[in-house]
This record gives sequence, structure tokens and C-alpha cells, in this order.
Amino acid sequence: MNRRSFLRTSALGTAAYVSTTRFPHATEFADMKKRVGLIGTGWYGKCDLLRLIQVAPVEVVSLCDVDSVMLAEAADQVAARQASKKSPRTYRDFRDMLKEKDLDLVLIASPDHWHAVHAIEAMKAGADLYCQKPTSVDVAESLAMLDTARKLERVVQIGTQRRSTPHLIEAREDIVKAGRLGTIGHVEICCYYHMRASGNPADSAPPAHLDYDLWTGPAPMRPYNEMVHPRGWRAFMEYGNGIVGDMCVHMYDAVRWLLDLEAPSRICSNGGIFVQKNSKANISDTQVATFEHPDFNVVWTHRTYGAAPDPKYPWGFTIYGDKGTLKGSVNGYDFIPLGGGAPVSREVVLELEQFPEDKTEKDLEKHVAPAIRGHLKDLLRSMAARGRPVADIEQGAISSIACILANVSMDLDRSLHWDAATRRLVGDEEATSRLRRAYRAPWEHPAEAGA
Repeated sequence: MNRRSFLRTSALGTAAYVSTTRFPHATEFADMKKRVGLIGTGWYGKCDLLRLIQVAPVEVVSLCDVDSVMLAEAADQVAARQASKKSPRTYRDFRDMLKEKDLDLVLIASPDHWHAVHAIEAMKAGADLYCQKPTSVDVAESLAMLDTARKLERVVQIGTQRRSTPHLIEAREDIVKAGRLGTIGHVEICCYYHMRASGNPADSAPPAHLDYDLWTGPAPMRPYNEMVHPRGWRAFMEYGNGIVGDMCVHMYDAVRWLLDLEAPSRICSNGGIFVQKNSKANISDTQVATFEHPDFNVVWTHRTYGAAPDPKYPWGFTIYGDKGTLKGSVNGYDFIPLGGGAPVSREVVLELEQFPEDKTEKDLEKHVAPAIRGHLKDLLRSMAARGRPVADIEQGAISSIACILANVSMDLDRSLHWDAATRRLVGDEEATSRLRRAYRAPWEHPAEAGA
């Protein structure tokens, strides 16, 4: 089925179903009345959960967050949007939510430093998962998540939703798989968004509605600062992997999917804080990382200042072949053939008429909503078949580990040889010691716990 036929058929099917209910659930999921919980009710937690409500008749029964204000707001929003109109149970501590052991699916959208613990404990409680990217902050956490999923036979979808982005699916089939790029010799991925926190406020007491000790969890305890919560934690390496872990992981994973790439054999990165030195943020404002593959390299660049080389693609990928070039992003793609032939250009289709809630939902990235819905549909199909979704935990771990190792390479100022089969860095004991971070007591690293 070509793209035009697919979109026409999808629109007709959706319109027919919407005529019978204001909740546009896909008919294929009508019998999948799964019980769902969410850990992390901030920005993307709600984006994911509310898209799930749009595509399947799930019942959201549990919400968890250490911020009582965010938690209450999310509970009200879910009650208003789900078909039953029931308000979900709310929890401050994820352990209390999971000990009920009554959830079929848990969505995890907590800060990155919590992903591994939340994911592993949810799997142990019997749930399948939708876990935001990256899979973890250190390599050992990602591997523990993968091992737990395989041991317990859980279905785990990672939120690298470029694999479910409709226009990129088209590019994969019609451009890449059709051989229109020819022999590929080089790939560039980038982000030039001015997204690094620039403030330098004084430390202060945490707000009364935030359990800051539980928010910090296994991460090092820093004095509370208003930059950190909500959403600002990405500016600190204690809680994430910087812009490489936040933005590179998406585009690197997209390229791996488009080109059927396995793990890189060597990673080399350099960068630092070269321009924006007056902020409390400790993530790099400039970084280049090279991921070596057998036939070509994938090279990442980010800058949080200055102009983007291509204003249409400030965050995206460019694949260079001897017959053509493919540029892609969340907003569309462009194929530029060499030696004749017509170029191809596509833009994202927003689906606002099929899903009118998207028009007014606060903070929703409307251009990403179709990809989230597609990603969740793929997860539900995989849950039904007990198969592996398109962004299975193994694929998410490969992309996340590569980004984690890029930061290790930058810190140590040398390239790293990663042996994915043995899960070791070859000939570098100092770098190997960086594969597992220390946990703050009393939290126990899942690798130490034998997860």
C-alpha cells in the first residue's frame, strides 16, 4: 500500500469509528481493555498516556508522581479524557503502586536516572512497558533492563518513536529500501536547538509539594535548585546524559532503523562547555560524536548557540549516498537525487481532525502526536502477539548505550572500542569502570541486585 492509499484508508476508517463514539479507538484494539499505570505525570508522561487513551479502550487505574500538584492535575485530566470518567488512584511512591500487581501495562516517563529501577520493578510486578528514552543513565542499567525483559518475557517498547513516524516509514520504504540512495558512505545527525538551560539561580528549599529525596532517588543528592524541576533536570549529568542522551538518541536510533545498523564498534566524542559558561547547567553546549559502523560512520553534532547549517533541519539526519541524499526530521523529509530525477518532499500530517483533542492540549507537540499513536499501536499489537515491538528494549538499549559511551569518550578524551557481544569495552579498564554508576544509599543498582 502506498502512502496516499494508506492515509486515505486510515482517514476513512477513523471517521467511521468516530461517528459512533467520541473516543476514536482503533477497532482492532476494541477487546484490549488493559489496565494501565503511569510513573511520572509530567510533560511527556501525559503526552504518551493521553495518546494511548485515543487509540485503545484502556482503563488508566494508577498514576504515580513525587510532585503532588502535577499528580492531581494529571488525575483530573485523565478522568476527563478516559471513557469511564473514573479518576485513577494516585501514589507518591512507585513501590506502593506496583505492589498492587494489577497492571497490564506501565508507562514510564520519570527522569532518566529513574528509568532502570522503575522499569525493572514494573516488569517484576507483571506489567509490560512503554518506557521513555533513553533506557538508562549508565550501560549496566540498560543491560539489566534487557535481561529482565527477556527473563520475564515482557513486551517493552522504548519511546524512540521515529520508528513509528508515518513520513519516515514512507522514506524507509520508498527511498532507502528502494535503493534510491545508492551506496551509502556517510551519515550526519544533529541538533542545533538553543535548548541548554542558561540560568544561574541560587539553591533553595524544595517546594512543599515535591518529595525531593524520593525525586533524587539513586542519583547524587544535590542542593535543590528551581532549574531542576520540572523538566530542567536534563541540564544536569547527575540525572541524564545531556543533549546526546536526550536528542542524539532519537536521531541515531532513527538512522539505525532506517539502515538496519547494529551496535557501533567504536565511539569517539569530544566537546564541552565552550560558550555558555555562566549557567549552573553542567551538560555540554558543544559536542561531536562519531559512531563507527562497518561501511560508514554516523557523526553527531550539537551546539546550543549560533545558527543551524540547514534552517529546515535544525534537528535531524542526513544520509549521503552516491545516487542521492535523504534528509529527515520529525517535521518531514527531503530526498535529493543526483544525476537527474525528481526530488521528493514530504511534511508531517498532524491528524488534528481525527483527534481534535490535540488542537488544545497543553504542551503537546502536535507534529509528534501521530508518531506516538503509531508507536503505542505497535506496542499493543506486540502485546497481543507476545512479540517484540519496533523499538524493542534491545534496540533502545543499543542506541542508548552508544550515546552513554559517547559521553564517556568525551570525558576520557579517547575513542572506545565497544564489543556488544561480550558487553565490554576492549582494552580499557578505566572506561569499563564507567559502565556502572554508584547509587545513593539505600537504593541498590539493578546490576548489583541481580535483576
